[in-house]
Amino acid sequence: MFAHIRGIVDELAPDRAVIEAGGVGYELQCSTATLKTLQTGAQAKLYVHFHLAQDAVSLYGFASTQERAMFRRLIGVTRVGPKLALAVLSHLSVSDIAAAILTENEAALSQVPGMGKKTTARLLLELKEKVSEDMGAAGGLSGGISLDMRAEATAALVALGYDGVVAGRAVATVPASERVEDMITAALRSLAAK
Repeated sequence: MFAHIRGIVDELAPDRAVIEAGGVGYELQCSTATLKTLQTGAQAKLYVHFHLAQDAVSLYGFASTQERAMFRRLIGVTRVGPKLALAVLSHLSVSDIAAAILTENEAALSQVPGMGKKTTARLLLELKEKVSEDMGAAGGLSGGISLDMRAEATAALVALGYDGVVAGRAVATVPASERVEDMITAALRSLAAK
């Protein structure tokens, strides 16, 4: 129904923005990442998702088409509604979410408030194929063996006490290797250098 809205940022709140376009103020619920890109009184363009539920009609705004696409994938998962999808996008970047799904990094997703174990498992199961197709086409993480090894390396770093997101990012930056141990060592070196 709506593709995007361009206008002046009239109002900002912790979870939403009001964009005035053509004399109408559109209230859009947004992730923290999107809200950080906005400034009151400045021109903005937000990509929109129109959501119709039994008891509400809502607009969701996103700074990029990638963020909107990930939101749509997330709400397509059984028992993941718009509120939880926005929480995920507020705590993790789109690339972090994709990497967590591809490497089955439950630790990264479990940091999101409201994301229980069953929902995390369902999200990983239902989105793995969709995200791997998208990432393969976009030149991201790819290859079944490499992904399995990255998942193992990430799990090892989490077991060593590293945060799930930090571990996932570190493993994603190291080149593919023949052994998981080499990937873990390279990831630990990159973490130690920071």
